[in-house]
Amino acid sequence: MHWAAAMIGLPWSPHGRGPDLFNCWEFVRMVQAQHFGRGLPDIANPEDTLAMGRIFRDHPERRRWVKVDVPQEGDCVLLRRSRHPIHVGVWLALDGGGVLHCAEDSGVVFQRPDALRLNGWAIEGFYRFSP
Repeated sequence: MHWAAAMIGLPWSPHGRGPDLFNCWEFVRMVQAQHFGRGLPDIANPEDTLAMGRIFRDHPERRRWVKVDVPQEGDCVLLRRSRHPIHVGVWLALDGGGVLHCAEDSGVVFQRPDALRLNGWAIEGFYRFSP
């Protein structure tokens, strides 16, 4: 069984503070640290989704992540609704590939790209850590 199976269903929280309470960024931070040995910075999680999109776009940490066309296990996935990137998850190479993410309406889920689209998400890009 894949390590991610134990995370499915963990609850979403707007502030993501707690051992089992996550917003999308805090979830990605935890996954990157525990399963890929990468430390990501803490960032504020404003309620304003446009502000969150600007944080994802402009945060200095983004310089350490290179956009790639074909994702590999552990790459970050930036997601958008409409034209604004406001959500992040982690690519897993399971069942043909998909995104492990923590969404407001469902908590932690694993979704293939077709399921993401059905839920209103579009993949903005795949990002690989480059030390």
